[in-house]
Amino acid sequence: MQWDRKKGKFIVSLDFELMWGVRDVVTIDNYGEHIRGVHKALPRILNSFSKYNIHGTFAAVGFLFFENKKELLENLPDLKPAYINSKLSPYGDYLKDSLGPGYPEDTNHYGSHLIKLIQSTPNQEIGTHTFCHYYCLEEGQKIEDFEQDLRSAINIAAKRGITLRSIIFPRNQVNKKYLPTCWDAGITSYRNNENSWLYTARSGDNESLTRRGLRLLDSYINLSGYHCVSWPIIEDGLPVNIPSSRFLRPYSRNLRMLDTLRLKRIKDSMTYAAKNNLIYHLWWHPHNFGINHEENFAFLEKILIHYTFLEKKYEFKSCTMSELAGELLKKNINAEVYAGSK
Repeated sequence: MQWDRKKGKFIVSLDFELMWGVRDVVTIDNYGEHIRGVHKALPRILNSFSKYNIHGTFAAVGFLFFENKKELLENLPDLKPAYINSKLSPYGDYLKDSLGPGYPEDTNHYGSHLIKLIQSTPNQEIGTHTFCHYYCLEEGQKIEDFEQDLRSAINIAAKRGITLRSIIFPRNQVNKKYLPTCWDAGITSYRNNENSWLYTARSGDNESLTRRGLRLLDSYINLSGYHCVSWPIIEDGLPVNIPSSRFLRPYSRNLRMLDTLRLKRIKDSMTYAAKNNLIYHLWWHPHNFGINHEENFAFLEKILIHYTFLEKKYEFKSCTMSELAGELLKKNINAEVYAGSK
Protein backbone atom coordinates (compact mmCIF):
# COMPACT_ATOMS: atom_id res chain seq x y z
CA MET A 1 0.00 0.00 0.00
CA GLN A 2 1.43 3.35 -1.05
CA TRP A 3 0.41 6.79 0.17
CA ASP A 4 1.43 10.35 -0.36
CA ARG A 5 3.23 11.26 2.85
CA LYS A 6 2.11 14.82 2.35
CA LYS A 7 -1.50 13.80 3.02
CA GLY A 8 -3.17 13.23 6.39
CA LYS A 9 -3.85 9.78 7.84
CA PHE A 10 -6.74 8.41 9.91
CA ILE A 11 -5.91 5.61 12.34
CA VAL A 12 -8.46 3.65 14.35
CA SER A 13 -7.33 1.22 17.04
CA LEU A 14 -9.35 -0.90 19.46
CA ASP A 15 -8.26 -2.50 22.73
CA PHE A 16 -9.87 -5.94 22.46
CA GLU A 17 -9.85 -7.55 25.91
CA LEU A 18 -13.27 -8.80 27.11
CA MET A 19 -13.24 -9.45 30.88
CA TRP A 20 -9.44 -9.69 31.00
CA GLY A 21 -9.15 -5.92 30.71
CA VAL A 22 -11.55 -4.97 33.49
CA ARG A 23 -11.60 -7.93 35.89
CA ASP A 24 -9.63 -5.98 38.55
CA VAL A 25 -12.09 -3.06 38.62
CA VAL A 26 -15.53 -4.56 37.89
CA THR A 27 -17.30 -7.91 38.25
CA ILE A 28 -19.19 -10.11 35.83
CA ASP A 29 -22.33 -9.35 37.86
CA ASN A 30 -22.11 -5.59 37.41
CA TYR A 31 -20.39 -5.37 34.01
CA GLY A 32 -21.06 -8.66 32.29
CA GLU A 33 -23.70 -7.22 29.96
CA HIS A 34 -21.09 -4.93 28.41
CA ILE A 35 -18.67 -7.82 27.94
CA ARG A 36 -21.19 -10.26 26.50
CA GLY A 37 -22.39 -7.52 24.19
CA VAL A 38 -19.01 -7.52 22.46
CA HIS A 39 -19.98 -10.74 20.66
CA LYS A 40 -22.62 -8.73 18.80
CA ALA A 41 -20.84 -5.38 18.71
CA LEU A 42 -17.51 -6.46 17.26
CA PRO A 43 -18.97 -8.04 14.09
CA ARG A 44 -21.00 -4.87 13.62
CA ILE A 45 -17.85 -2.74 14.05
CA LEU A 46 -16.19 -4.79 11.32
CA ASN A 47 -19.19 -4.31 9.05
CA SER A 48 -18.99 -0.55 9.60
CA PHE A 49 -15.28 -0.57 8.83
CA SER A 50 -15.87 -2.52 5.62
CA LYS A 51 -18.67 -0.18 4.57
CA TYR A 52 -16.49 2.92 4.93
CA ASN A 53 -13.16 1.31 3.99
CA ILE A 54 -11.61 1.77 7.43
CA HIS A 55 -8.33 -0.01 8.11
CA GLY A 56 -8.52 -0.88 11.82
CA THR A 57 -6.00 -2.19 14.34
CA PHE A 58 -7.46 -4.61 16.89
CA ALA A 59 -4.99 -5.11 19.75
CA ALA A 60 -6.09 -8.37 21.39
CA VAL A 61 -5.19 -9.80 24.78
CA GLY A 62 -3.35 -13.08 24.21
CA PHE A 63 -5.74 -15.06 26.41
CA LEU A 64 -8.49 -14.43 23.86
CA PHE A 65 -6.78 -16.58 21.24
CA PHE A 66 -7.37 -19.83 23.14
CA GLU A 67 -10.20 -22.22 22.35
CA ASN A 68 -10.55 -23.64 25.87
CA LYS A 69 -9.23 -23.57 29.43
CA LYS A 70 -6.99 -26.60 28.99
CA GLU A 71 -5.16 -25.03 26.06
CA LEU A 72 -4.76 -21.73 27.90
CA LEU A 73 -3.35 -23.30 31.07
CA GLU A 74 -0.87 -25.35 29.04
CA ASN A 75 0.60 -22.19 27.46
CA LEU A 76 1.21 -19.90 30.42
CA PRO A 77 4.63 -18.27 30.71
CA ASP A 78 7.02 -19.46 33.42
CA LEU A 79 7.49 -15.92 34.72
CA LYS A 80 4.41 -13.98 35.72
CA PRO A 81 4.11 -10.39 36.99
CA ALA A 82 4.40 -10.26 40.78
CA TYR A 83 2.45 -7.05 41.30
CA ILE A 84 2.52 -5.59 44.80
CA ASN A 85 -1.24 -5.28 44.37
CA SER A 86 -2.03 -8.94 43.75
CA LYS A 87 -5.53 -8.05 42.52
CA LEU A 88 -3.97 -6.86 39.27
CA SER A 89 -2.85 -10.36 38.29
CA PRO A 90 -5.24 -12.70 36.44
CA TYR A 91 -3.15 -15.72 37.40
CA GLY A 92 -3.80 -18.03 40.33
CA ASP A 93 -7.27 -18.06 41.85
CA TYR A 94 -8.89 -16.02 39.09
CA LEU A 95 -7.92 -18.48 36.39
CA LYS A 96 -8.96 -21.39 38.56
CA ASP A 97 -12.28 -20.02 39.81
CA SER A 98 -13.57 -17.61 37.14
CA LEU A 99 -12.51 -19.10 33.81
CA GLY A 100 -15.05 -21.39 32.15
CA PRO A 101 -14.24 -24.44 30.01
CA GLY A 102 -14.50 -22.57 26.70
CA TYR A 103 -16.83 -20.76 24.32
CA PRO A 104 -19.85 -20.60 24.18
CA GLU A 105 -20.12 -21.70 27.82
CA ASP A 106 -18.03 -18.70 28.87
CA THR A 107 -18.69 -15.57 26.79
CA ASN A 108 -16.79 -13.32 29.20
CA HIS A 109 -13.28 -14.65 28.61
CA TYR A 110 -13.06 -16.38 25.22
CA GLY A 111 -12.79 -14.64 21.88
CA SER A 112 -11.05 -16.94 19.39
CA HIS A 113 -14.09 -16.90 17.09
CA LEU A 114 -13.92 -13.09 17.04
CA ILE A 115 -10.19 -13.20 16.35
CA LYS A 116 -10.95 -15.37 13.31
CA LEU A 117 -13.62 -12.90 12.17
CA ILE A 118 -11.17 -9.99 12.34
CA GLN A 119 -8.59 -12.11 10.55
CA SER A 120 -11.01 -12.82 7.70
CA THR A 121 -12.08 -9.19 7.25
CA PRO A 122 -10.05 -7.27 4.64
CA ASN A 123 -7.78 -4.41 5.72
CA GLN A 124 -7.84 -5.24 9.44
CA GLU A 125 -4.76 -5.73 11.59
CA ILE A 126 -4.53 -7.89 14.71
CA GLY A 127 -2.01 -6.49 17.15
CA THR A 128 -1.28 -7.31 20.77
CA HIS A 129 -2.68 -5.94 24.00
CA THR A 130 -0.09 -8.17 25.75
CA PHE A 131 -0.73 -11.77 26.75
CA CYS A 132 -2.46 -11.32 30.12
CA HIS A 133 -3.38 -7.61 29.99
CA TYR A 134 0.00 -6.78 31.50
CA TYR A 135 0.47 -3.53 33.45
CA CYS A 136 3.90 -2.13 32.63
CA LEU A 137 4.02 0.64 35.25
CA GLU A 138 2.73 -1.22 38.31
CA GLU A 139 5.04 -2.03 41.21
CA GLY A 140 6.36 -5.56 41.48
CA GLN A 141 6.53 -6.53 37.81
CA LYS A 142 9.84 -6.43 35.95
CA ILE A 143 11.11 -6.48 32.39
CA GLU A 144 11.90 -10.21 32.44
CA ASP A 145 8.22 -10.89 33.21
CA PHE A 146 7.17 -8.61 30.37
CA GLU A 147 9.52 -10.32 27.92
CA GLN A 148 7.93 -13.69 28.62
CA ASP A 149 4.43 -12.24 28.47
CA LEU A 150 5.11 -10.70 25.07
CA ARG A 151 6.70 -13.88 23.77
CA SER A 152 3.65 -15.88 24.89
CA ALA A 153 1.39 -13.46 23.00
CA ILE A 154 3.51 -13.73 19.87
CA ASN A 155 3.59 -17.53 20.05
CA ILE A 156 -0.17 -18.07 20.35
CA ALA A 157 -0.83 -15.54 17.58
CA ALA A 158 1.67 -17.34 15.34
CA LYS A 159 -0.19 -20.61 15.93
CA ARG A 160 -3.25 -18.88 14.47
CA GLY A 161 -1.31 -17.64 11.45
CA ILE A 162 -0.99 -14.07 12.75
CA THR A 163 2.20 -12.00 12.93
CA LEU A 164 1.98 -9.32 15.61
CA ARG A 165 3.44 -5.97 14.55
CA SER A 166 1.67 -3.46 16.81
CA ILE A 167 1.28 -3.19 20.57
CA ILE A 168 -1.16 -1.19 22.66
CA PHE A 169 -0.19 -1.15 26.32
CA PRO A 170 -3.03 -1.96 28.78
CA ARG A 171 -4.36 1.09 30.64
CA ASN A 172 -2.07 3.07 28.34
CA GLN A 173 0.81 2.32 30.71
CA VAL A 174 3.58 2.94 28.20
CA ASN A 175 6.91 1.99 29.77
CA LYS A 176 9.63 3.37 27.53
CA LYS A 177 12.19 1.02 29.05
CA TYR A 178 10.26 -1.87 27.53
CA LEU A 179 10.16 -0.53 23.97
CA PRO A 180 13.49 -2.08 22.86
CA THR A 181 12.12 -5.47 23.97
CA CYS A 182 9.10 -4.90 21.75
CA TRP A 183 11.29 -3.99 18.78
CA ASP A 184 13.49 -7.04 19.27
CA ALA A 185 10.35 -9.20 19.24
CA GLY A 186 9.26 -7.81 15.85
CA ILE A 187 6.87 -5.10 17.05
CA THR A 188 7.10 -2.11 14.72
CA SER A 189 4.56 0.31 16.23
CA TYR A 190 2.93 1.24 19.51
CA ARG A 191 0.22 3.63 20.58
CA ASN A 192 1.48 6.31 22.91
CA ASN A 193 -0.63 8.74 24.93
CA GLU A 194 -1.66 12.25 23.96
CA ASN A 195 0.98 14.93 24.49
CA SER A 196 -0.62 16.58 27.51
CA TRP A 197 -0.24 16.27 31.26
CA LEU A 198 -3.85 15.06 31.32
CA TYR A 199 -2.83 11.89 29.48
CA THR A 200 0.69 11.16 30.74
CA ALA A 201 1.05 7.46 31.58
CA ARG A 202 0.71 6.65 35.28
CA SER A 203 0.16 3.60 37.44
CA GLY A 204 -3.33 3.07 38.85
CA ASP A 205 -2.37 4.27 42.33
CA ASN A 206 -0.98 7.51 40.91
CA GLU A 207 -4.06 8.37 38.89
CA SER A 208 -6.30 11.16 40.22
CA LEU A 209 -9.97 12.05 40.10
CA THR A 210 -8.98 15.51 38.90
CA ARG A 211 -7.27 14.16 35.79
CA ARG A 212 -10.16 11.80 35.09
CA GLY A 213 -12.64 14.63 35.38
CA LEU A 214 -10.64 16.93 33.12
CA ARG A 215 -10.25 14.17 30.52
CA LEU A 216 -14.02 13.73 30.54
CA LEU A 217 -14.50 17.46 30.03
CA ASP A 218 -11.84 17.42 27.30
CA SER A 219 -14.02 14.97 25.35
CA TYR A 220 -16.62 17.73 24.94
CA ILE A 221 -14.62 20.96 25.05
CA ASN A 222 -11.17 21.54 23.58
CA LEU A 223 -9.05 21.86 26.72
CA SER A 224 -5.85 20.20 25.52
CA GLY A 225 -5.67 20.74 21.75
CA TYR A 226 -6.45 18.69 18.66
CA HIS A 227 -3.77 16.04 19.36
CA CYS A 228 -3.01 15.59 15.69
CA VAL A 229 0.60 14.66 14.98
CA SER A 230 2.96 14.87 12.03
CA TRP A 231 4.66 11.80 10.63
CA PRO A 232 6.57 10.13 13.50
CA ILE A 233 10.33 10.31 13.72
CA ILE A 234 12.14 6.98 13.42
CA GLU A 235 14.30 6.08 16.43
CA ASP A 236 16.78 3.26 15.97
CA GLY A 237 15.83 0.11 17.86
CA LEU A 238 12.37 1.37 18.86
CA PRO A 239 8.90 0.79 17.42
CA VAL A 240 7.22 3.75 15.72
CA ASN A 241 5.39 5.98 18.19
CA ILE A 242 1.80 6.56 16.96
CA PRO A 243 0.13 8.65 19.68
CA SER A 244 -3.55 8.63 20.47
CA SER A 245 -5.64 11.63 19.50
CA ARG A 246 -8.97 10.82 21.15
CA PHE A 247 -10.73 8.10 23.11
CA LEU A 248 -14.20 7.51 21.66
CA ARG A 249 -16.31 7.59 24.79
CA PRO A 250 -19.45 5.45 24.68
CA TYR A 251 -22.99 6.74 24.76
CA SER A 252 -24.11 7.92 28.18
CA ARG A 253 -27.78 8.53 28.90
CA ASN A 254 -26.84 11.09 31.54
CA LEU A 255 -24.64 13.04 29.11
CA ARG A 256 -26.62 12.50 25.92
CA MET A 257 -27.54 16.19 25.70
CA LEU A 258 -23.83 16.91 25.16
CA ASP A 259 -23.37 14.43 22.29
CA THR A 260 -23.39 17.24 19.74
CA LEU A 261 -20.32 18.68 21.46
CA ARG A 262 -18.69 15.24 21.71
CA LEU A 263 -19.12 14.71 17.97
CA LYS A 264 -17.94 18.21 17.11
CA ARG A 265 -14.80 17.71 19.20
CA ILE A 266 -13.87 14.65 17.15
CA LYS A 267 -14.89 15.99 13.75
CA ASP A 268 -13.06 19.29 14.29
CA SER A 269 -9.85 17.44 15.11
CA MET A 270 -10.22 15.10 12.13
CA THR A 271 -10.74 18.09 9.86
CA TYR A 272 -7.70 19.83 11.32
CA ALA A 273 -5.61 16.72 10.62
CA ALA A 274 -6.89 16.39 7.06
CA LYS A 275 -6.35 20.07 6.22
CA ASN A 276 -2.86 20.13 7.70
CA ASN A 277 -1.68 16.71 6.50
CA LEU A 278 -1.42 15.28 10.01
CA ILE A 279 -2.32 11.99 11.71
CA TYR A 280 -5.51 11.57 13.73
CA HIS A 281 -5.74 8.47 15.93
CA LEU A 282 -9.12 7.44 17.38
CA TRP A 283 -9.47 4.51 19.79
CA TRP A 284 -11.86 2.67 22.06
CA HIS A 285 -12.69 -0.80 23.43
CA PRO A 286 -15.26 -3.09 21.81
CA HIS A 287 -16.92 -3.43 25.22
CA ASN A 288 -17.59 0.32 25.17
CA PHE A 289 -20.15 -0.63 22.49
CA GLY A 290 -21.36 -3.66 24.46
CA ILE A 291 -24.62 -1.93 25.39
CA ASN A 292 -26.60 0.92 23.80
CA HIS A 293 -25.73 -0.53 20.41
CA GLU A 294 -27.97 1.70 18.33
CA GLU A 295 -26.83 4.93 19.96
CA ASN A 296 -23.13 4.00 19.78
CA PHE A 297 -23.25 2.85 16.17
CA ALA A 298 -25.26 5.88 15.06
CA PHE A 299 -22.54 8.07 16.59
CA LEU A 300 -19.76 6.03 14.97
CA GLU A 301 -21.43 6.27 11.57
CA LYS A 302 -21.44 10.05 11.78
CA ILE A 303 -17.68 9.94 12.37
CA LEU A 304 -17.13 7.58 9.45
CA ILE A 305 -19.32 9.63 7.13
CA HIS A 306 -17.16 12.63 8.04
CA TYR A 307 -14.07 10.57 7.27
CA THR A 308 -15.48 9.84 3.80
CA PHE A 309 -15.98 13.56 3.23
CA LEU A 310 -12.41 14.32 4.31
CA GLU A 311 -11.04 11.50 2.18
CA LYS A 312 -12.66 12.93 -0.94
CA LYS A 313 -11.82 16.57 -0.21
CA TYR A 314 -8.31 16.25 1.28
CA GLU A 315 -7.20 12.69 0.37
CA PHE A 316 -7.31 11.83 4.08
CA LYS A 317 -6.52 8.09 4.16
CA SER A 318 -7.29 5.34 6.66
CA CYS A 319 -4.49 2.96 7.61
CA THR A 320 -3.61 0.51 10.35
CA MET A 321 -0.84 1.16 12.83
CA SER A 322 1.51 -1.33 11.18
CA GLU A 323 0.73 0.02 7.71
CA LEU A 324 1.79 3.48 8.84
CA ALA A 325 4.90 2.09 10.53
CA GLY A 326 5.70 0.00 7.46
CA GLU A 327 5.56 3.04 5.22
CA LEU A 328 8.10 4.73 7.46
CA LEU A 329 10.29 1.71 8.08
CA LYS A 330 10.39 0.01 4.68
CA LYS A 331 13.62 1.77 3.78
CA ASN A 332 15.10 1.09 7.20
CA ILE A 333 14.43 -2.61 7.71
CA ASN A 334 14.32 -5.56 5.38
CA ALA A 335 11.10 -7.02 4.02
CA GLU A 336 11.42 -10.16 6.14
CA VAL A 337 11.37 -8.16 9.37
CA TYR A 338 8.41 -6.08 8.24
CA ALA A 339 5.92 -8.65 7.02
CA GLY A 340 3.01 -6.23 6.86
CA SER A 341 -0.38 -6.96 8.42
CA LYS A 342 -3.55 -8.80 7.61
